[in-house]
Amino acid sequence: MFSKIGNWLRNFMLGRYGSDQLNLALLGLGIVMIVLGAVLSPLYTWAAMFNLLCYIPLIWCIFRMYSRNIAARRRENLAFLGFFQRLKDREHRYYRCPKCGQQVRVPRGRGKINIRCPRCSEQFVRNS
Repeated sequence: MFSKIGNWLRNFMLGRYGSDQLNLALLGLGIVMIVLGAVLSPLYTWAAMFNLLCYIPLIWCIFRMYSRNIAARRRENLAFLGFFQRLKDREHRYYRCPKCGQQVRVPRGRGKINIRCPRCSEQFVRNS
């Protein structure tokens, strides 16, 4: 009986995205909001909104998990990981090229530097 359920679930998830780091973050955010709502709602009347707002990240997590648009979900996850990678990187600064929009990484603490875009060769001056 359990093998039939496992086979059905495996067939159901074929072609769907599944879970990734953004889904885990959304699930964690939803759980934190549920706990905050449970703890704060007896104390404050406005905290009851946490009980309603906690469904937003949970529903978004489920939507992403069952989505068949794998390319879009990968782009979302890469953007999420890129954002947090930039927060952890203390040795570099990130700038966008004013001409083509390419993201350029330069070392921190060098003062005013002349940056050349690797894509379009546009040069611009920024403070690192």
